[in-house]
Amino acid sequence: MTLAKITIIALQASIFATVFCLGLEATLQDAVSLFRRPVMLLRSLLSMNVTMPVFAALLAGVFHLNPAVKIALIMLAVSPIPPILPQMQMKAGGGSSYVYGLLVAVSLLSIVTVPVTIEILGRVFSQDAHISPVAVARVVTMTILLPLGLGIFVHSRAPGFAQRAGKSLARMATVLLLISAVPLFVMAGREMFLLLGNGTLLAIIAFIVFGILVGHFLGRPDPGEQTTLALATASRHPGLAMTIAAVNFPAQRKPVAAAILLYMVVRFLLVIPYTRKRRSAEEVTPEKTRQAA
Repeated sequence: MTLAKITIIALQASIFATVFCLGLEATLQDAVSLFRRPVMLLRSLLSMNVTMPVFAALLAGVFHLNPAVKIALIMLAVSPIPPILPQMQMKAGGGSSYVYGLLVAVSLLSIVTVPVTIEILGRVFSQDAHISPVAVARVVTMTILLPLGLGIFVHSRAPGFAQRAGKSLARMATVLLLISAVPLFVMAGREMFLLLGNGTLLAIIAFIVFGILVGHFLGRPDPGEQTTLALATASRHPGLAMTIAAVNFPAQRKPVAAAILLYMVVRFLLVIPYTRKRRSAEEVTPEKTRQAA
């Protein structure tokens, strides 16, 4: 077995364990909460599934970007929330109900929205692009729905065990995630470097910043939901994006994967100041409330 295959298996295992740990702290009511709020669900879908694909298509159509970068941005724009994002959302002040509800709702609906959006964008760009609902369902089930569902089940049956084991398992999963991610970025380092130039970084930055701004605006008026939707709109499932790209553009598989990894690095750096500012705002608001009282 090659190092690449071992790395991928370890990465998949760490993601499964991470999402399982999220489920250990969630309830079924959390998971389905957004379906009980149709207005907020529609605003979330507008932010993630309408504005971002349109913006990515504009970037791809207007700017002379590397073809792999164009493909990567569009594939990311149609993909749902990455499985490890809820940890960041809750640390930044997001409420667990909306965080889990958004993760589940967008993941489930992506089985329909992703194939439809890919077909529409394929026609816009005169490309024979497609992805089957089964392929999308396979990815979101294995990386999000199954581990989250198992965690919720354990939480409902053995809450004491879930509380005791969750934190230790989460730390182990995080360590494994970091260890397995490093070789992946090292192996793709040369391809990532070759993509620099021709506005690649500017396009990726614009994509992320636009997502944060749109999500922040449509998540109003609740500050926690603003933060949650802003991060979700700017952060997308890299595994599904790579799957869609591999099906439709097999010859571009490596450079597209490198572009997606480059996006992940830039996104990580850009959301740090946003999440810090949001955490600071959450800390200042209660203090002001106490002083006013």
